[in-house]
Amino acid sequence: MEYRTAYVYVKKRFAGILRETDYGYSFRYDRDYLDLPDASPVSLTLPLNGEEYRAKTLFAFFDGLIPEGWLLNVVLHNWKISRDDRFGLLLVACKDPIGDVSVSEVKI
Repeated sequence: MEYRTAYVYVKKRFAGILRETDYGYSFRYDRDYLDLPDASPVSLTLPLNGEEYRAKTLFAFFDGLIPEGWLLNVVLHNWKISRDDRFGLLLVACKDPIGDVSVSEVKI
């Protein structure tokens, strides 16, 4: 199986990497981001830390970025993504969300 990677940005600054893994998902902050004096956490549930976070399901914070209702239906229809592919939905629907955190398939 080929696993996907997402690059996570906070206030348009590269903050860390979210990955699909054999066991579920992982998230790790970028070392350079952690060294910034004004670095802020992606969420309260993922405080600034140099360790890797692991979860069997997509972290609740990232899952919460995925749109719901009619907007989710638009995403499902336009990108032909399964409702169950939460990581895929995150990659296509959270590039320019409302708020400080964005997700991209490529590192910018």
